[in-house]
Amino acid sequence: MENDTNITWHEHRVNREERERLHGHRGCVIWFTGLSGSGKSTLANVLDHMLSARGVKSAVLDGDNVRHGLNAGPGILKESHGEDYAARFGLGFSAIDREENIRRIGAVAQLFCEAGTVALTAFISPYRVDRDRVRATMPEGDFIEVFVDTPLEVCEERDPKGLYKKARAGEIKQFTGIDDPYEAPESPELVLKASERTPEALAGEVIDYLVSRGILPESNP
Repeated sequence: MENDTNITWHEHRVNREERERLHGHRGCVIWFTGLSGSGKSTLANVLDHMLSARGVKSAVLDGDNVRHGLNAGPGILKESHGEDYAARFGLGFSAIDREENIRRIGAVAQLFCEAGTVALTAFISPYRVDRDRVRATMPEGDFIEVFVDTPLEVCEERDPKGLYKKARAGEIKQFTGIDDPYEAPESPELVLKASERTPEALAGEVIDYLVSRGILPESNP
């Protein structure tokens, strides 16, 4: 019997404001989006390191890493859970699987945010509607969309995982930027030109933005 309507939200005794006061900064979700090879993961990790040095509670949710666990594909789940389970809950790279991938990570990122943590997500998240849906689940100001704007030709030159080469050869189907679309944000909070500046400089831009918004204090506590 379906019971998804018979649920009740429980308020926690330690609320978000108390956790943020304890941390000395606000929680938020910084959503890095861009093509494969654009520099999202590198930037997220550099920013995480810089935030940690400032005493900021942060966590990185990386696209590949999440697909090893929470959003694992059928091939990963089959051995431990069986074929039926893997077929139902494993995520591939079709449009609907990408949609569910982003929905799940959006929910996890929101939990981090509500716990007073700065959640850094590094996902291609190619479809605008999926990113907008995540934004719509959060209070205004919690979701900070950062477009890592790196030209396709630069991403192909980098090709750190050899994926573009495989996609061009037809070995990978539905690859974003080649035979599947990437929809750039229309009104992101930040646009970062990762082919023109160092990751450290770009991470500094993000920190300056967070300080200007009052999410982070101006200096170390």
